[in-house]
Amino acid sequence: MSTVPEVVVTGLGATTPLGGDVPSTWRAALAGESGARPMDNDWATTYEIGVNFAAQLRVPPSEVLPRPEIKRMDPSSQYAIIAAREAWADAGAPEVDGDRLGSVVSSGIGGIWTTLDGWDTLREKGGRRVLPMTVPMLMPNSATAYVSLELGARAGAHAVVSACATGAEAIGYAADMIRAGRADIVVAGGTEAVIHPMPIAAFAASRTLSTRNDDPAGASRPYDVDRDGFVIGEGAGVVVLESAAHAAARGARVYARLAGVGLSADGYHITSPDPSGGGQVRAMRSALADAGVAARDVVHVNAHATSTVVGDLIEARSIREALGDEADHAVLSATKSMTGHLLGGAGALETIFTVLALHDRLAPPTINVANPDPELVLDLVRDTPRALPAGQVAAVNNSFGFGGHNVALVVTSV
Repeated sequence: MSTVPEVVVTGLGATTPLGGDVPSTWRAALAGESGARPMDNDWATTYEIGVNFAAQLRVPPSEVLPRPEIKRMDPSSQYAIIAAREAWADAGAPEVDGDRLGSVVSSGIGGIWTTLDGWDTLREKGGRRVLPMTVPMLMPNSATAYVSLELGARAGAHAVVSACATGAEAIGYAADMIRAGRADIVVAGGTEAVIHPMPIAAFAASRTLSTRNDDPAGASRPYDVDRDGFVIGEGAGVVVLESAAHAAARGARVYARLAGVGLSADGYHITSPDPSGGGQVRAMRSALADAGVAARDVVHVNAHATSTVVGDLIEARSIREALGDEADHAVLSATKSMTGHLLGGAGALETIFTVLALHDRLAPPTINVANPDPELVLDLVRDTPRALPAGQVAAVNNSFGFGGHNVALVVTSV
């Protein structure tokens, strides 16, 4: 009788508004730093946009990648390659048959810089000036394709798209590839590069962005009574997932187990979450059941918590319902308060934070919560990290997206 392979995390990589790699990003998160700052451009004035700040990358790709690579990749793929290279090196650059190696690196929006730049070129200079690499650069599977080419991954190169749940769903899909026996190792995560005037204007028009132009660093404030929207961010997070048997055979360092995946859809509204939170609860309960983890074992939750007026409390109530009274023993972190919202990259970066929280036994803080919402029914980690208990424990990472996509991942300690 065959058994389902256990999935472990053996490599981490990222480029974010807090740092150019995982160690610098994690240090900044534990220190409660904000990656939000004014943008060095005139977009707000030129295009009459009410927001002039964002959480931009701390280290530009031009400082990391050679010019030929930058020219043939959209920024979203550039970020993914930077994160994937770090994750692969962190995993020890394992020797693996390419037929047993997969890639699932996705973006919620894709190559929007390439798309819009290509349209501007066509409109202003004509079709002959449009770059021949435009389509490979803008296609939403470009990032995962480049990662698979880089590593020789032939077990599959996939791009799942579920808006702001994309990065987490990509990691869940990667885990399922290993469980199904399709691969021994999968490089997985999410990436996004949308700090461009058009999407910023669109989000501003929908009244989902914070307009605290006088205080960018304090603008993302999940669960604060004065929250007024999210801060748009950019970056990528990538993990190396591996079957436990394969990792053990090569003596790999293991950060944690990716133990459970829960997916659901609201079927309610294209942008608004179901007020009942039913889909979120189903995703969390499914992930716990998939992991074989009891609610009492959950000591930490990394919340989706974008800093929107409605969404934050729906999620808080959903966590309480999913965990029941055991929610009293779990501490909550809302790390978008520091990173901003990386959209398709958010769930992957927050999975990395969840893994490191268990590995280091430290829950990262939530900043900018001067006046906690009285309806918050959970123990929020504020301003400074919180120690997590020793022993075999579990954590949940939530990611939700426009369209009613709900993803919950359960990570367990080793």
